[in-house]
Amino acid sequence: MSLSGRGVPEQIVPGPGQESVWDYPRPPRVEPVPERLRVVVAGEVLAETTAGLRVLETAGAPVYYFPRADVRMERLVASPHSSFCEWKGSASYVTYDHRSRRIENVGWTYPDPTPGYRAIAGHIAFYAGRVDEARVGD
Repeated sequence: MSLSGRGVPEQIVPGPGQESVWDYPRPPRVEPVPERLRVVVAGEVLAETTAGLRVLETAGAPVYYFPRADVRMERLVASPHSSFCEWKGSASYVTYDHRSRRIENVGWTYPDPTPGYRAIAGHIAFYAGRVDEARVGD
């Protein structure tokens, strides 16, 4: 949304191939991602998959989840940080720790999500702003 000259919000209509976070559902929806997902840290692929999932929630950017089998888990350590989502349940966090690079709470996982979100169990999401590259599609 943007503000008009009168201070009234104007809706920006998405163009072809674009999505609006205001069109995402509440409660959130989990869906498969047909494109390749990739996360890079320090010039090394940390996670890459063609079996990713994304969670869409009203007013929020899509969150992409990688199956653990497609993540270099040896580069991640458990973090003491945790959080709670009213929809998905309790989240645990991971820290990237390899060589001289450490990125606190680089990603999170829902080890035992609530029933409507069981699909993301065993998956990890990453903060795009904390990694060197986060890509959807080739």
